[in-house]
Amino acid sequence: MLLAEVVATSTAVGATRSRKEKSAALAALLRVAGPDEIEAATSWLAGEPRQGRIGTGWRTLSGLAGDPAAAPSLSVTQVDGLLTELAGTSGAGSTRRRRELLEALFGAATADEQAFLVRLLTGELRQGALEGVMLDAIAGAAEVPAASVRRAFMLSGRLPATAVTALAGGVEALDAVRLQVGTPLRPMLASPGDSLDAALEGLGADVTVEFKLDGARIQVHRNGDEVRVWTRTLREITDGVPELVELVRALPCTTAVLDGETLALDDDGRPRPFQDTMSRFGSDAADEQALLSPFFFDLLHLDGVDLLDEPLHLRLDALTGLLTDPLHMPGVRRPTPEQAAQVLDDALSAGHEGVVVKSLDAPYAAGRRGKAWQKVKPVHTLDLVVLGAEWGYGRRTGSLSNIHLGARDPDGGEPIMVGKTFKGMTDELLAWQTATFPAYTRSDEGHAVLLRPELVVEIALDGAQRSVRYPGGVALRFARVLRYRPDKTPAEADTIDVVRAFLST
Repeated sequence: MLLAEVVATSTAVGATRSRKEKSAALAALLRVAGPDEIEAATSWLAGEPRQGRIGTGWRTLSGLAGDPAAAPSLSVTQVDGLLTELAGTSGAGSTRRRRELLEALFGAATADEQAFLVRLLTGELRQGALEGVMLDAIAGAAEVPAASVRRAFMLSGRLPATAVTALAGGVEALDAVRLQVGTPLRPMLASPGDSLDAALEGLGADVTVEFKLDGARIQVHRNGDEVRVWTRTLREITDGVPELVELVRALPCTTAVLDGETLALDDDGRPRPFQDTMSRFGSDAADEQALLSPFFFDLLHLDGVDLLDEPLHLRLDALTGLLTDPLHMPGVRRPTPEQAAQVLDDALSAGHEGVVVKSLDAPYAAGRRGKAWQKVKPVHTLDLVVLGAEWGYGRRTGSLSNIHLGARDPDGGEPIMVGKTFKGMTDELLAWQTATFPAYTRSDEGHAVLLRPELVVEIALDGAQRSVRYPGGVALRFARVLRYRPDKTPAEADTIDVVRAFLST
């Protein structure tokens, strides 16, 4: 298969807003892909190289996009092999070798292929092939139930590998995918709840109400003495959190998969600033001033038994038998309305965000944001993408201040602008923005810097209003910055539909 065929499919997918048409175009390509081409093609059309980021910036790549080849000649396997070599090139002489590899790649590419490669390698390939659309396409290409594809993907966490499994082995191979201790799976997510009363009314009396911490999501796997820890984006952080490793290694079990949150606490047991928690992720050495405390709220596997498909009340029974109280997320099962309100009050009084209301009958829906879990916070918040920033004036002269905010397009297009804000920014945050944003520059308009949509920020707001100023027809009311979310990717930002829902509140 030629790279040009992938580029043509990408163009077709980006030219339509119809989910059905996107899926059909992707499926048509996957049907004709060879066994050794499926992983690369799937990964590219989902927006990133199979090898992950290769450490080459936009300026370097844009300088190579010239003197294109007259006709397509590059194959998928050629390009994938070159990217593998590029990702593995380091050490003495690596800069020159990387340049040679890129020049060879771009020199053999047509103009359309060059443009595709620049967007692919800089993370700018947003043609609408979101995970959900790609999963539908894999199911269509392999002629297997979409549910089997989704479950296999949720358990493996790897979209390209799921495509190979489906196309090579069909439904039998997909259904054979199981939870593997040591392989992270995609976490179950909570939907925003309108209020505690609404969540209780919607889910009924058979629920648990738990603290919603101002921390970071973790998934911990134990296999004998080996303990490994991942973030919500499945990035491994084991080496940076030795205190979590030791706590889980001491539990009375041989194998386990735990889901929870972790955060840094002060001497009074109150949460330290979120940045203190995030500063530990990715660090090779523990910061003794910011030790992390884990709070687990789910158990997905214990001593050879998978618990994913069991109802939550059975998983909690197993979790309670495994943990001591300090490691267990505070909460109350089957509370009265008064007890549920007390849990929320206790969480807020302790400095946390709110509560999560969970159906006790629900299985663990890995990777899903359904209604079985609903998070309730007294302050409305959204996770949005930073699209740009304006240079400040007055006291903020010389600082990148007023940030442009975008909501995720559920159809996979560019983020949709919904407002601007400079509220809630400390001097420290302004300095951080000014130092950090230039590395994400897409274009410089003098008074403002437009950014690649890669940074996620958590915004507090009082609601939304209809607006003809912004393309989504909605604008935020009294938006203010709470914090940046390095633990979240733009694919996890809230959608324009979530923002529009505030119009009716």
